[in-house]
Amino acid sequence: MPGDLIVKNAAQVVTCSGFGPRCGAQQMNDPGIIEDGAVVIRNGLIEAVGPTGRVLSGMDTSGFRVIDAAGKAVLPGFVDSHTHLVFGGYRAEEFSWRLAGQSYMEILRRGGGILSTVRATRKAGPAELAEAGRRRLDSMLSFGVTTVEGKSGYGLDLETEIKQLEVMAELNRRHPLDVVPTFLGAHAVPPEYKGRADDYVDFVIREVMPEVAARGLAEFCDVFCEQNVFSVDQSRRLLEAARQMGFRLTLHADEIVSLGGAELAAELEAVSADHLLQASDAGIAALARKKVVATLLPGTAFSLKEPYARGREMIDAGCAVALATDLNPGSCFSESVPLVMALACLYMKLTPEEAVCAMTINGAAAVDRAETVGSLDPGKYGDLVILEFPSYRFIPYHVGVSCVEKVIKKGDLVFDKTGMEAKTC
Repeated sequence: MPGDLIVKNAAQVVTCSGFGPRCGAQQMNDPGIIEDGAVVIRNGLIEAVGPTGRVLSGMDTSGFRVIDAAGKAVLPGFVDSHTHLVFGGYRAEEFSWRLAGQSYMEILRRGGGILSTVRATRKAGPAELAEAGRRRLDSMLSFGVTTVEGKSGYGLDLETEIKQLEVMAELNRRHPLDVVPTFLGAHAVPPEYKGRADDYVDFVIREVMPEVAARGLAEFCDVFCEQNVFSVDQSRRLLEAARQMGFRLTLHADEIVSLGGAELAAELEAVSADHLLQASDAGIAALARKKVVATLLPGTAFSLKEPYARGREMIDAGCAVALATDLNPGSCFSESVPLVMALACLYMKLTPEEAVCAMTINGAAAVDRAETVGSLDPGKYGDLVILEFPSYRFIPYHVGVSCVEKVIKKGDLVFDKTGMEAKTC
């Protein structure tokens, strides 16, 4: 059941206030800081936010759990808007292959990469996938994530795609984190369709996507729009069919080469376009014009030793930029939110304030949840993070290490580093 909770005396309450994406430098550099702040959560929803003295003046606090956050910063729960959290097997050997000079696409062509994980995921049973997914969600929770997007795409057939999505639905029911499901049936061309990408797109549209839609297993449809994977035309055809079936749209765009994925995302008015390492100037301008969230994944660029997405230029062009981990078994095996934020600040030239907005309200907008999570506004879910330190600036500063002390989900304490009673799955 949702909880009744008061957090008071916080050194900072960082609200990131809003019910939609923050676009451009002016909006993203205003995290909405309240000093000596308090948050009141009743029945799992935020009831009041403001200075402690004003919020609690004359209030009957009986029946509320009270947390004194003196000397600590309080932020919205983080929204990790791009992950591949349900998968079978691991690909540790590929790390060494990349160190030896093999590229991501070379590894894919030799049957590794995504196709290696496809083989392992097809073999894995639902219980095995669910247990591994639960452990990953527990770890994400310890980093302050309260809402996470999860993609299928390691089946590339009807049975396994459904299996992945059903596991995510089960995790969403059982785990404190909210899991937003995305259908990524067009993640790669499976071996049985080698050289026949058009036929595989037909198969996904005709046989897999309708079943996913009929069962209500995914909210979004994604496609890996990339050279030697799915072309712009193939991606457009698949996404237009997905829209007709009721899916919201997102896509892997311009990760390896500048193919026009950002332009396609703007053309289709997708909710988000992700990766964008090689997005063109025209593509960036189109994303800003159409208010498509640009979801950047610096952990992946770091892991692949690729140039980082031009986050600074995107924000200065008026884009709404989100950050996410891209947790997956190959190109970024990490759920470290502070590492992602540090890389964004150090190598994509975001300010700490922009990085916080990108991991909260803009992450929520990237999964179409900005009306319910991503900021500390009355009426939203009582999802928040309490740090060990007095400022949000410690998140990127303490590189790669979580400084999250407590996590609150809908008013309930679901993680506590200090050893207090916590409600976990």
